[in-house]
Amino acid sequence: MAKNETRLNRINEELKKEISNILTFELKNPNVTGLLSVTRAKITPDFKYAKIYISVLNSKDVEKTMQGLKESAGFIRSQIAKTINLRVTPELSFELDDSMEYGMRIDNILKEIKGENK
Repeated sequence: MAKNETRLNRINEELKKEISNILTFELKNPNVTGLLSVTRAKITPDFKYAKIYISVLNSKDVEKTMQGLKESAGFIRSQIAKTINLRVTPELSFELDDSMEYGMRIDNILKEIKGENK
């Protein structure tokens, strides 16, 4: 594995951890509802942009929550700048990661099938 790739992975993990903390303890946007978890962070090799994948559970309105995150990106970015020491703090874009929901749906379908077979 290349040295740069190792560094990118380390920064991705650090971003994931920091953004989780910010979303849990510091973000006060009323549009952002539900249980949010950062499933993945993917920073570009030039460190200018980072895609943050968010899983949303029990939200009143998932689209409103995602919009709230987009609106709060500047605040989140400024908090990251204080804690993670990078020359450039990346611009953040938030993507909905529905893999957990998808997994739960598949799980429910499998349970239904098992129930029918008994």
